[in-house]
Amino acid sequence: MSKKDEIITLYFDEKMTAIEISKKINVVKSYITKILKQDARYDAEKQRRKDENKVKRRNFNKENMRKVRKRNSIANEVLQMQHIQASYELSGRKIMNNRTFRNWNSSIYRFHNKTSEYRIKEEMLDKVSYAVPKKIKWK
Repeated sequence: MSKKDEIITLYFDEKMTAIEISKKINVVKSYITKILKQDARYDAEKQRRKDENKVKRRNFNKENMRKVRKRNSIANEVLQMQHIQASYELSGRKIMNNRTFRNWNSSIYRFHNKTSEYRIKEEMLDKVSYAVPKKIKWK
């Protein structure tokens, strides 16, 4: 079997791409394309592969969008629940109590088991306002 026949067989029968064929038989891609263009079936096969890939790409994008929307839906539900909780905690009061303040600023406090209270972290003392509670009892 000559190289031309092998290229044509691999492309049309084995459904390999020009790049795959070039790697397999160790010939440059341009030579393979040149041989394939001489075959009468080439344009029809090329169009068929294009259409097939278009459908595959469309299906992949649809599936990917479904996954993204599902992830976003779950994230939106969590965000909505957090918003409801925040609205509940902050509504109806002119002054925020210490526990609510600690919940909203949890990153600046550290819990001390011995005294059962939250205290501002040492590194945060010079960064917070004097009005911020330094200790919050938790019993």
